Amino acid sequence: MGAYDINRFKGVIIAMYACYDEQGEISAAAVRKLARHYAGLGVKGLYVGGSTGEGMLQSVEERKQVLAAVMEEVGSELTIIAHVGAPSTRDSVELSKHAEQVGAHAISAVPAIYYRLSPQSVERHWQEMIDSTSLPFIIYHIPQTTGFQLSTPLLSKMAAQDKVIGVKISSESTFELQQFKAAGGADFLVFNGPDEQYLAGRSIGADGGIGGTYGVMPELFMKIEQCFVEGRMEEAREWQFRVNEIITGLLALPSLYGGCKAILKLRGLDIGQPRMPLLPIPESEMDRVKELNDKILTYIDLAKA
Repeated sequence: MGAYDINRFKGVIIAMYACYDEQGEISAAAVRKLARHYAGLGVKGLYVGGSTGEGMLQSVEERKQVLAAVMEEVGSELTIIAHVGAPSTRDSVELSKHAEQVGAHAISAVPAIYYRLSPQSVERHWQEMIDSTSLPFIIYHIPQTTGFQLSTPLLSKMAAQDKVIGVKISSESTFELQQFKAAGGADFLVFNGPDEQYLAGRSIGADGGIGGTYGVMPELFMKIEQCFVEGRMEEAREWQFRVNEIITGLLALPSLYGGCKAILKLRGLDIGQPRMPLLPIPESEMDRVKELNDKILTYIDLAKA
């Protein structure tokens, strides 16, 4: 693992939203604008093409287009992790090779979806990606969507490889997070996935976090991170509670990603609607979206005070 600078991956990494035009096609211009916006806020990096990025709803060529636009805009400034997981191993390997070609700093992948796969199948699926490039690899563990429960023995086996530098854990158990950190070792990166548990994850061993709601309030997650690093745990808890208040409001909307995109549009960042079957926010819900946006902006101002 010494071949890679793992410190560049520690901290607040935004799971970037998909960006579309009015026809629902990839908008490279919107991708660049959003990436530039985040770079200006001081986050550590971007996770591109994952759940929040609607990667599973895009073609291989569309996913390449998105990653290329991100790398062109901020690849020299931020740490970019390319999610290359796809239903087929063949597509995942193609995306892995492209990620290396455009200069991504790491690749990451979920297990293949739809089929119920054995641990041996998942291991081989990931190994094909790992072997296809010289990039470091980050396992993406999200059993609630993939149906695959990553075991500690499989994690330990994968982590024994120098290229496998970490795991993104989006399951809700902080106990599992701690167990994976112990299995991987001190230099094995563990990323907290559930945004509402950022502080809990950090306090039990996570090296940072990758999350989707970060995209509408990165300043608040960076505030939690700052308080945690400086040992101000009570203040960190207060900021996590404020974040969770916002997340509760987002989850009450008919579409989480639709709500996040609607909030960004209110701020002058129009990245289109989610791709079906993910729903947009109906006009009848926009008053609630505006109230949430106002609350977020109030908390951001407070965090900067």
